[in-house]
Amino acid sequence: MTVRLRTLREIPIKGKRILIRADFNVPLNSKGEIVDDGRIKASLNTIKFILERGGSAIVMSHLGRPDGKRMPEYSLAPIAKRMSELLGQDVAFAPDCIGEVVEKMVAKLAPGQILLLENLRFHVGEENPSKDPLFAEKLARLGDVYVNDAFATAHRKHASTYTIVPKYNDSCCGFLVEKEVTILTNLLTQAKKPFYAIIGGSKISSKIGIVESLLEKVDGLLIGGGMAFTFLKAMGKKIGNSLIDENHLDIAQKIIRRAEKKGIDFHLPLDIVCTQSLSETSETITVSIDDGVPDGWIGADIGKQTTTAWKTILDQANTIFWNGPVGVYELKPFQEGTYKVAEMIAARKTMTIIGGGDSAAAIHTLGLDQKITCISTGGGATLEFIELGTLPALEPLTKSIVK
Repeated sequence: MTVRLRTLREIPIKGKRILIRADFNVPLNSKGEIVDDGRIKASLNTIKFILERGGSAIVMSHLGRPDGKRMPEYSLAPIAKRMSELLGQDVAFAPDCIGEVVEKMVAKLAPGQILLLENLRFHVGEENPSKDPLFAEKLARLGDVYVNDAFATAHRKHASTYTIVPKYNDSCCGFLVEKEVTILTNLLTQAKKPFYAIIGGSKISSKIGIVESLLEKVDGLLIGGGMAFTFLKAMGKKIGNSLIDENHLDIAQKIIRRAEKKGIDFHLPLDIVCTQSLSETSETITVSIDDGVPDGWIGADIGKQTTTAWKTILDQANTIFWNGPVGVYELKPFQEGTYKVAEMIAARKTMTIIGGGDSAAAIHTLGLDQKITCISTGGGATLEFIELGTLPALEPLTKSIVK
């Protein structure tokens, strides 16, 4: 299935108020300072294009999970400040995302000016449009043209990504969405062989769809992270107190058998870094998976034997897709496996795609961004696109969907 999106280049911009749905859901520290501004930078091309062509930009986004309540720690005020620095011009900040005050601020915008709205998720109607059907209508009043440049939220039918679109005669995707859809479509249809995928993360239940979809596309599949232990248990290995999804053991066995039947190079960890307590100061041991994780111990990262073997495997690849950390990445004692995977992928001079989330964070932390073909801003959205070939919020923007 191929998605053909209406793009920003096809829309008249001069003199228009352009309402842009961006994804500025960036990490903040305890002081409210931005830790990683990658998502802000990712939407700048769309914003600059509009401003340079005589349009005014009204930008909306969510931040965190305030669950329909106004919470100061989730204000987009720090985002407005950072946007001003990156764009080299003032970015006005609205105290809300709908209402009379916001509409007056929009009315005063001149061509080339930009306004950032307050957090969409301060309103219950954003994530639950049926609870406040008027919310999308109030947002729609703010612009003449609607642009969706929030790929990471495109798998959600939220007011600002889905419900709002039919209220516009002119709607399209921004350059970030266009880029991500193009690259992921090419991954699905034109990936140069051998094509290897690395899937990590904690639970197999959230990744079953993507794993099953990849079995139709890849030459090799490497499984790490917490989800690996369900597969290892399904193979009869001892996993101690490691994370296990008992309800999906049968599915794990079926996936293993299917990979074998299709001749797919299927790899699980060869050794495991274990601990008795998931903390920064916990004692660790490394065990061979043939010996198994001892009772009372928790598998928390892949070991050096695994990273060495996986590097040899990935050195064969002409296309690599990676989603999900291969250890308990948020704790320093268990970051090495994920960092090693990031480094080995970045070293490849081939097509490399990172599927958002902690995988992208590892690449950013190591400063390897420029060595990756595409770092997706979406985690769940990327996985769903690979599985289904489209996303709910993209479909209203399509000129056609060709199967």
